[in-house]
Amino acid sequence: MKRSPMELAAIATAAVPGLTPVGVAGIPDDPDDFDSALILDAQENRWRVRSPRHEESSMRLETELTALRSFTPGIRAALPFRLPSVAGTVRQGSLRTFVYNHLPGAVMDLEDLVAAGGSTASDIGHVIAAIHALPEELVDRADLPVYTAEEFRQRRLNELDQSATTGRIPPRLLRRWEHALEDIALWRFNPRVVHGDLHEENLLLEHGTVAAVTGWTDLRIGDPADDFAWLAAAHEQSFTDTVIEAYTASRGELADPHIMRRAALAAEFALAQWFTRGLATNDAERIAEGEQMLRDLDADIAEFGGQPISIVEPPRMDINGQPIPEPAPADEADPGHGDDTTLEAQEADQDAAAGQHEGPAGGTAVPPHPTSSPQAPGAAVSHWGPADDEPSPTGDDTVAATDPADQPPLPDHAPATAQDEPAVAEDKVPDEDPDHADAAADTTAGTAGDDDEPAFLRDIDVASEQASDAPEPSGDETDALPLIVLDPEGGDARPATEADRQQP
Repeated sequence: MKRSPMELAAIATAAVPGLTPVGVAGIPDDPDDFDSALILDAQENRWRVRSPRHEESSMRLETELTALRSFTPGIRAALPFRLPSVAGTVRQGSLRTFVYNHLPGAVMDLEDLVAAGGSTASDIGHVIAAIHALPEELVDRADLPVYTAEEFRQRRLNELDQSATTGRIPPRLLRRWEHALEDIALWRFNPRVVHGDLHEENLLLEHGTVAAVTGWTDLRIGDPADDFAWLAAAHEQSFTDTVIEAYTASRGELADPHIMRRAALAAEFALAQWFTRGLATNDAERIAEGEQMLRDLDADIAEFGGQPISIVEPPRMDINGQPIPEPAPADEADPGHGDDTTLEAQEADQDAAAGQHEGPAGGTAVPPHPTSSPQAPGAAVSHWGPADDEPSPTGDDTVAATDPADQPPLPDHAPATAQDEPAVAEDKVPDEDPDHADAAADTTAGTAGDDDEPAFLRDIDVASEQASDAPEPSGDETDALPLIVLDPEGGDARPATEADRQQP
């Protein structure tokens, strides 16, 4: 039953003996649940009157009375804001009207709060943090609801099932909310004391700061994200970010990293709860308005994606709530190739790399040959590039990789490295004596691959011989190793003569 401000003023005189109203005005409140008025008495004191419209809202006021009585003077003094106190009540039939002592400050709508600037947003964040830091014994003393994280999630699932049975909630929204409620990691939070009905109309501001917090009808231990759901309607993301930053700074490491995802879910799901209540009371106006808001929300999410409400991204769904298959990429590789081909190429590269360290069958190991920088699988690799002063016979600087066992001996003019051969002198073999050059080449090849050759010949340190005090070579002499002839009857070894060189 709706009551006018004058009727509320008359009721207040019965609730508070000696109250003499001299002025009255209506004030904002939940129009579906309460009638409210502000009264000015002869001593210029102000009083707030709240009268419930139905049984459910009357029970909420009874709950608030119990909650406010659980705040001890010590707890009230420690809070950075003031709390309402009940001055008197009066019962009319099954409903009871409450009169509260006036609190300083004024209600500001959300747009004005956003325009007030960052200091107001920071103060709101600190206020919410102070509420969530209230001792849990406060709720226990008042015998108010207490939920664990899993109990709270199951409660939401039950409410979702109840909404789905109406058959009038857009299927895409039902699937979206169900996906979030089944994201178990999202619901790993620490339950806290929460206001439960926090929004701009329950904040009284004075000089840009929160002076008082009202509306304690849903005080409980539950999900702290519920106290942030009203921020989802703020059009300036910077305002919400500032509130969260201040809250996180106050809570420190106790802050919940997923709190705004659950807050966005709570804001969306509140429309379904409001619509379901309209169906239960046969409120045609609320039903029509609720259906339209749900359709608008469904269309906005389908077009713009909506705010994130889960850790795992929900699948894209059609208007009937069925998942939409993801289109295959246009440049997707042939299923018969791709990874298998890549794997084969990698195995071939590994085999080639292993072959560089394996000598001929039954022979000694061959040192790895100098190679170019790593190439992509299947690319040409130059293990034996031509000398700097000789062009490639094909006109290309790279040569296809082959088995190291089939490679020709390293040319005399190829640059040597510490990795390839022992250090040798810088002087090159003169080109004017081909016989000596051929003999040197034959000697080098023999020392690299002849297993029958005596070991002492393979261990000759060329660099140490050249660093000795021997006279500098002249004429036809070269720095090639001299040929050694072994006496077949066991005699001493002797240097080879020119005749020995001509023998095959």
